[in-house]
Amino acid sequence: MLKPFVLLSAVVLFAATPVATPTLAAGRSPQDTPSANPGKISPAAREKARKLYGVDCSMCHGDNGNGKTELATSMQLTMLDWTDPKSLAGKPDKDLFDTIRKGKGEKMPPEAEDRAKDEDVWALVAYIRAFSKGQPSAPAPADAPAAPAPGK
Repeated sequence: MLKPFVLLSAVVLFAATPVATPTLAAGRSPQDTPSANPGKISPAAREKARKLYGVDCSMCHGDNGNGKTELATSMQLTMLDWTDPKSLAGKPDKDLFDTIRKGKGEKMPPEAEDRAKDEDVWALVAYIRAFSKGQPSAPAPADAPAAPAPGK
């Protein structure tokens, strides 16, 4: 019963939201997009990122970033588990910024500039990375113990 309601809610939410296409501010070129995370994120920017994530991202990526949601499952999406430190280890912040800003395929809409400024997207990158903070890295799997010799 919950699955159809969640799916219907997501469809209504996306249908009611104006189609978001990446737009550039007047006089701005794609090369003007910041190429590196500006560093320190203000508390206000962190709070805005938390709210943005809750509205735009958590329905697929999960409240805690683990990617295990009914909507993702029903859309047959395989999401990264951002609570695992290895999941984003090889991804530069700029790549995450670009994915959020431009979207990914047909199933992840872009975060348009009229909804979130560049500083908001950078704060969102930091917010996403924080899901794995404090999580222990998984140890390498140990070899299976040898089977005891017969008769012992």
